[in-house]
Amino acid sequence: MLLRTFGWSLGITAAGLALAFALWGWNGLAIVAILSVLEISLSFDNAVINAGILRKLNAFWQKMFLTVGVLIAVFGMRLIFPIIIVAITAKLSPWEAVNVAINDHDRYESLVTGAHPAIAAFGGMFLLMIFLDFIFEEREITWLGWLEKPLARLGKLDMLSVAIALIALVIVATTVATGVPVHGGHGTIDKAETVLLAGVGGLITYLVVGGVSGFFEDRLEEDEDDDDDDDDAGDDRGEAGQAAGSAPAKSGPTAGQVAGLAGKAAFFMFLYLEVIDASFSFDGVVGAFAISNDIFEIALGLGIGAMYIRSLTVYLVRKGTLDDYVYLEHGAHYAIGALSIILLITIKYDVSEVVTGLVGVLLIAASYWSSVVRNRRLGEGSHESDDDKTEVKTGV
Repeated sequence: MLLRTFGWSLGITAAGLALAFALWGWNGLAIVAILSVLEISLSFDNAVINAGILRKLNAFWQKMFLTVGVLIAVFGMRLIFPIIIVAITAKLSPWEAVNVAINDHDRYESLVTGAHPAIAAFGGMFLLMIFLDFIFEEREITWLGWLEKPLARLGKLDMLSVAIALIALVIVATTVATGVPVHGGHGTIDKAETVLLAGVGGLITYLVVGGVSGFFEDRLEEDEDDDDDDDDAGDDRGEAGQAAGSAPAKSGPTAGQVAGLAGKAAFFMFLYLEVIDASFSFDGVVGAFAISNDIFEIALGLGIGAMYIRSLTVYLVRKGTLDDYVYLEHGAHYAIGALSIILLITIKYDVSEVVTGLVGVLLIAASYWSSVVRNRRLGEGSHESDDDKTEVKTGV
């Protein structure tokens, strides 16, 4: 299963590294390899979050995630998105932005890095909302119960997560976003207005995309429940009708209706998944300039890393890892919360990508180990229960 799941990633890695060596020599090969590792370390928590959403989709949309989703992630977010940001912030035409990216690496790096406050505010607010909605939701299984249970009770207040996110945005805009150092030069600049607008944009994007996908998902569940009820009622009527010599009644939505509704739910959930993936990629794209300012080296290195995240996501879904290790999603969401705070801090202060990556890895590792301990404890309890039953049966 490992080879089948990671086969494409391994093949693309070999082809990508060979291409890097052919174009840029040993130095380019090393840079692309480092960027790939950077992307994997920064986005490991992304794979866990993606898996939690991807397992709700049918086989068709899972394939879409592995095909269209990969194109969006590799070419859209790692190659085209930075150019669009440069064109908007520098007020250049798309062709001029492409020319700068290819022929003036230093200016391109400066423009992308200069747009970092807006990127960080948008991505930080989007990820913060994911974390807040998770932590304020009441759930049967809790990892840090002393924290999650009180917060779940607070979460019964309507729009609490939105209110907290907006308060955080105002604090960031009036403190962190003032006196932002100018990249490649001396002095500072006030980015409060930019951060406010971008942060509100991230919040609105989350509410719209997440809200629409949640709406269709709820509709799908309601229709499936109604369909089950109608089937049960139909069975009862059918049995009564057969007893009276009549044909069983038919009711409930058609398969086409259910499939159409499922398609809408899956489509918007797919969009939600892509926006989450994009938000995770922001820090990797900007952080990559600490290693290289060549747009193609960055796209190739981050693209290879993104392939592994896709493969890891599918592996987690097919293995049912999130069901077996129930705290993994908790750890991933805590990592999202940490990443959102780090993104907002980086508007003004430099934070090493090593720190960002380690925070996520450590939180997920801790949640994985807690899951293992829980499974062992439950397993021992099950064995003890079986022993008790044996004792009762044998009279021991």
